[in-house]
Amino acid sequence: MGKGLPEARALMDIGIPLTFAIIPGLPKVRRVAEEARQRGIEVMVHLPMEPKGYPERRLEANGLLLSLGDDEIVGRVNGYLNEIPQAVGANNHMGSEFTENRQKMAVVMGVLKERGLFFVDSKTSPVSVGDAVAREMGVRTAVRNVFLDNIQEPGYIAKQLRQAASIARKRGSAIAICHPHPATIQTLAAELPRLRDEGITFVSVSRLVR
Repeated sequence: MGKGLPEARALMDIGIPLTFAIIPGLPKVRRVAEEARQRGIEVMVHLPMEPKGYPERRLEANGLLLSLGDDEIVGRVNGYLNEIPQAVGANNHMGSEFTENRQKMAVVMGVLKERGLFFVDSKTSPVSVGDAVAREMGVRTAVRNVFLDNIQEPGYIAKQLRQAASIARKRGSAIAICHPHPATIQTLAAELPRLRDEGITFVSVSRLVR
Protein backbone atom coordinates (compact mmCIF):
# COMPACT_ATOMS: atom_id res chain seq x y z
CA MET A 1 0.00 0.00 0.00
CA GLY A 2 0.98 3.66 -0.30
CA LYS A 3 0.63 4.49 -3.99
CA GLY A 4 -2.91 5.86 -3.87
CA LEU A 5 -5.97 6.49 -1.73
CA PRO A 6 -8.77 4.99 -3.88
CA GLU A 7 -7.60 1.38 -3.47
CA ALA A 8 -6.96 1.93 0.26
CA ARG A 9 -10.50 3.27 0.72
CA ALA A 10 -11.99 0.44 -1.33
CA LEU A 11 -10.30 -2.10 0.95
CA MET A 12 -11.35 -0.26 4.12
CA ASP A 13 -14.93 -0.13 2.85
CA ILE A 14 -15.15 -3.94 2.81
CA GLY A 15 -15.63 -3.55 6.56
CA ILE A 16 -13.55 -6.57 7.58
CA PRO A 17 -10.28 -6.38 9.57
CA LEU A 18 -7.26 -6.17 7.28
CA THR A 19 -3.69 -5.10 7.91
CA PHE A 20 -2.09 -2.60 5.53
CA ALA A 21 1.60 -3.12 4.73
CA ILE A 22 2.80 0.28 3.50
CA ILE A 23 5.96 0.74 1.44
CA PRO A 24 7.92 3.76 2.72
CA GLY A 25 8.69 6.43 0.15
CA LEU A 26 5.55 5.96 -1.96
CA PRO A 27 3.59 9.15 -2.74
CA LYS A 28 0.53 8.63 -0.49
CA VAL A 29 2.18 6.86 2.46
CA ARG A 30 1.21 9.38 5.14
CA ARG A 31 -2.38 9.81 3.95
CA VAL A 32 -2.98 6.06 3.64
CA ALA A 33 -1.43 5.36 7.06
CA GLU A 34 -3.45 8.09 8.77
CA GLU A 35 -6.78 7.19 7.14
CA ALA A 36 -6.16 3.54 8.03
CA ARG A 37 -5.53 4.48 11.66
CA GLN A 38 -8.71 6.56 11.76
CA ARG A 39 -10.71 3.65 10.34
CA GLY A 40 -9.24 1.11 12.78
CA ILE A 41 -7.10 -0.64 10.15
CA GLU A 42 -3.78 -1.90 11.47
CA VAL A 43 -0.63 -0.66 9.73
CA MET A 44 2.73 -2.32 9.16
CA VAL A 45 5.84 -1.07 7.39
CA HIS A 46 6.48 -3.11 4.22
CA LEU A 47 10.30 -3.25 4.40
CA PRO A 48 11.80 -3.15 0.88
CA MET A 49 14.58 -5.77 0.81
CA GLU A 50 16.98 -7.03 -1.83
CA PRO A 51 15.53 -9.79 -4.04
CA LYS A 52 17.43 -12.51 -5.84
CA GLY A 53 18.51 -11.25 -9.26
CA TYR A 54 19.02 -7.65 -8.07
CA PRO A 55 19.64 -5.21 -9.75
CA GLU A 56 17.98 -6.77 -12.83
CA ARG A 57 15.01 -7.28 -10.53
CA ARG A 58 14.04 -3.78 -9.53
CA LEU A 59 13.83 -2.58 -5.93
CA GLU A 60 12.82 0.78 -4.47
CA ALA A 61 15.76 3.18 -4.27
CA ASN A 62 15.40 3.36 -0.48
CA GLY A 63 15.57 -0.44 -0.08
CA LEU A 64 17.76 -2.60 2.15
CA LEU A 65 20.69 -4.18 0.32
CA LEU A 66 23.21 -6.74 1.55
CA SER A 67 25.97 -4.38 0.40
CA LEU A 68 24.90 -1.70 2.91
CA GLY A 69 26.74 -1.32 6.20
CA ASP A 70 24.89 -2.07 9.42
CA ASP A 71 24.66 1.59 10.41
CA GLU A 72 23.08 2.45 7.06
CA ILE A 73 20.54 -0.38 7.47
CA VAL A 74 19.66 0.86 10.98
CA GLY A 75 19.30 4.39 9.62
CA ARG A 76 17.05 3.31 6.77
CA VAL A 77 14.78 1.15 8.95
CA ASN A 78 14.44 3.97 11.50
CA GLY A 79 13.65 6.31 8.61
CA TYR A 80 10.85 4.01 7.44
CA LEU A 81 9.39 3.84 10.93
CA ASN A 82 9.57 7.60 11.37
CA GLU A 83 7.71 8.04 8.08
CA ILE A 84 4.96 5.64 9.19
CA PRO A 85 4.62 6.19 12.95
CA GLN A 86 1.24 4.39 12.94
CA ALA A 87 3.03 1.08 12.26
CA VAL A 88 2.75 -1.62 14.92
CA GLY A 89 4.89 -4.12 13.02
CA ALA A 90 6.72 -4.84 9.79
CA ASN A 91 7.00 -7.43 7.04
CA ASN A 92 9.34 -7.82 4.10
CA HIS A 93 8.61 -6.52 0.60
CA MET A 94 10.50 -8.78 -1.83
CA GLY A 95 13.71 -9.75 0.03
CA SER A 96 14.28 -13.26 -1.32
CA GLU A 97 18.04 -12.58 -1.04
CA PHE A 98 18.14 -10.35 2.04
CA THR A 99 15.94 -12.55 4.26
CA GLU A 100 18.33 -15.47 3.81
CA ASN A 101 21.14 -13.50 5.49
CA ARG A 102 21.14 -14.11 9.23
CA GLN A 103 23.51 -11.27 10.14
CA LYS A 104 21.67 -8.56 8.18
CA MET A 105 18.25 -9.74 9.37
CA ALA A 106 19.55 -9.49 12.95
CA VAL A 107 20.38 -5.82 12.33
CA VAL A 108 16.79 -5.18 11.16
CA MET A 109 15.32 -7.14 14.08
CA GLY A 110 17.40 -5.10 16.51
CA VAL A 111 15.60 -1.93 15.35
CA LEU A 112 12.16 -3.58 15.49
CA LYS A 113 12.86 -4.90 18.99
CA GLU A 114 13.98 -1.47 20.18
CA ARG A 115 10.73 0.00 18.85
CA GLY A 116 8.53 -2.77 20.27
CA LEU A 117 7.32 -3.88 16.84
CA PHE A 118 6.58 -7.38 15.54
CA PHE A 119 7.80 -9.00 12.29
CA VAL A 120 5.77 -11.04 9.81
CA ASP A 121 7.96 -13.10 7.49
CA SER A 122 6.43 -12.87 4.01
CA LYS A 123 8.49 -15.99 3.11
CA THR A 124 9.53 -14.76 -0.32
CA SER A 125 12.32 -17.32 0.06
CA PRO A 126 11.53 -20.81 1.34
CA VAL A 127 14.76 -20.67 3.36
CA SER A 128 14.20 -17.21 4.86
CA VAL A 129 15.65 -16.90 8.36
CA GLY A 130 13.44 -13.90 9.23
CA ASP A 131 11.07 -15.63 11.62
CA ALA A 132 13.89 -17.68 13.23
CA VAL A 133 16.05 -14.59 13.86
CA ALA A 134 13.03 -12.71 15.21
CA ARG A 135 12.28 -15.50 17.69
CA GLU A 136 15.92 -15.74 18.78
CA MET A 137 15.98 -11.99 19.47
CA GLY A 138 12.65 -11.86 21.29
CA VAL A 139 10.70 -10.13 18.52
CA ARG A 140 7.11 -11.35 18.18
CA THR A 141 6.74 -13.02 14.80
CA ALA A 142 4.56 -15.03 12.43
CA VAL A 143 4.88 -16.43 8.92
CA ARG A 144 2.81 -15.92 5.78
CA ASN A 145 0.82 -19.03 4.81
CA VAL A 146 -0.72 -18.12 1.43
CA PHE A 147 -0.07 -15.60 -1.36
CA LEU A 148 -3.48 -14.75 -2.78
CA ASP A 149 -2.79 -12.99 -6.05
CA ASN A 150 0.37 -14.25 -7.76
CA ILE A 151 -2.10 -14.61 -10.64
CA GLN A 152 -4.38 -11.58 -10.90
CA GLU A 153 -7.54 -13.44 -11.79
CA PRO A 154 -10.66 -13.53 -9.56
CA GLY A 155 -11.15 -17.29 -9.79
CA TYR A 156 -7.54 -17.96 -8.76
CA ILE A 157 -7.67 -15.41 -5.92
CA ALA A 158 -10.93 -16.90 -4.59
CA LYS A 159 -9.33 -20.38 -4.65
CA GLN A 160 -6.33 -19.09 -2.69
CA LEU A 161 -8.65 -17.48 -0.13
CA ARG A 162 -10.38 -20.83 0.31
CA GLN A 163 -6.97 -22.42 0.88
CA ALA A 164 -6.20 -19.85 3.59
CA ALA A 165 -9.58 -20.57 5.21
CA SER A 166 -8.88 -24.30 5.09
CA ILE A 167 -5.50 -23.80 6.82
CA ALA A 168 -7.18 -21.63 9.48
CA ARG A 169 -9.76 -24.33 10.17
CA LYS A 170 -7.04 -26.97 10.54
CA ARG A 171 -4.42 -24.99 12.46
CA GLY A 172 -6.46 -22.31 14.16
CA SER A 173 -5.20 -19.40 12.06
CA ALA A 174 -3.64 -18.43 8.73
CA ILE A 175 -1.98 -15.32 7.28
CA ALA A 176 -2.67 -14.42 3.65
CA ILE A 177 -0.81 -11.69 1.75
CA CYS A 178 -2.10 -9.88 -1.32
CA HIS A 179 -1.70 -6.64 -3.26
CA PRO A 180 -4.12 -3.78 -4.04
CA HIS A 181 -4.75 -4.90 -7.63
CA PRO A 182 -8.26 -4.31 -9.01
CA ALA A 183 -8.94 -8.05 -9.35
CA THR A 184 -7.81 -8.63 -5.76
CA ILE A 185 -9.97 -5.86 -4.30
CA GLN A 186 -12.99 -7.06 -6.28
CA THR A 187 -12.49 -10.65 -5.07
CA LEU A 188 -11.90 -9.70 -1.44
CA ALA A 189 -15.06 -7.58 -1.42
CA ALA A 190 -17.06 -10.56 -2.71
CA GLU A 191 -15.42 -13.40 -0.79
CA LEU A 192 -14.48 -12.07 2.66
CA PRO A 193 -18.09 -11.48 3.81
CA ARG A 194 -18.98 -14.93 2.49
CA LEU A 195 -16.17 -16.56 4.46
CA ARG A 196 -17.15 -14.58 7.55
CA ASP A 197 -20.71 -15.90 7.21
CA GLU A 198 -19.26 -19.43 7.02
CA GLY A 199 -17.60 -18.93 10.42
CA ILE A 200 -14.15 -17.59 9.56
CA THR A 201 -13.09 -14.80 11.94
CA PHE A 202 -10.91 -12.07 10.44
CA VAL A 203 -8.40 -10.36 12.70
CA SER A 204 -5.55 -7.89 12.44
CA VAL A 205 -2.21 -9.65 12.06
CA SER A 206 -0.99 -8.46 15.49
CA ARG A 207 -3.41 -11.03 16.97
CA LEU A 208 -1.44 -13.85 15.31
CA VAL A 209 2.17 -12.99 16.18
CA ARG A 210 3.79 -14.87 19.07
